[in-house]
Amino acid sequence: MANKTDNGLAKTLAAMDRARRAPREAIMPALKKSGEELAHHQKLLAETSRDTGALIDSIAVTMPGQSTPAYSQPGGSRVAGETEVIVTAGNSDVRYAHLVEYGTFEADAQPFFWPALRLLRKRLQNRINRATKKAVKDAWNKQ
Repeated sequence: MANKTDNGLAKTLAAMDRARRAPREAIMPALKKSGEELAHHQKLLAETSRDTGALIDSIAVTMPGQSTPAYSQPGGSRVAGETEVIVTAGNSDVRYAHLVEYGTFEADAQPFFWPALRLLRKRLQNRINRATKKAVKDAWNKQ
């Protein structure tokens, strides 16, 4: 009876295991860069609604394992997953980001959050996809 290494099964299983683990570490730079780029563009768009600058200063990038600011939009405070970067607007001092984004009965909407995401979504996703594919390919081909 032939052993597993004779038909390459052991090498294939090892490569599959490396490929499964590799993307988490390798995509972190792409995730960080994408989060920072999105936040930058949101800040640029929020500039049109500048009053004190507090809203712009409240736009934050939360890295994996970190907690988003309390009262941040969208979704309030939560911990980012291990392969997740979260961009939020608002904090305990700036509780009005959603009012600027959507407007109120007395004030027109001045969207900054979602337009930046819609503008950059494809670019950011492509960056992350490229990093993931490269990580899997490199891990698979590693001896």
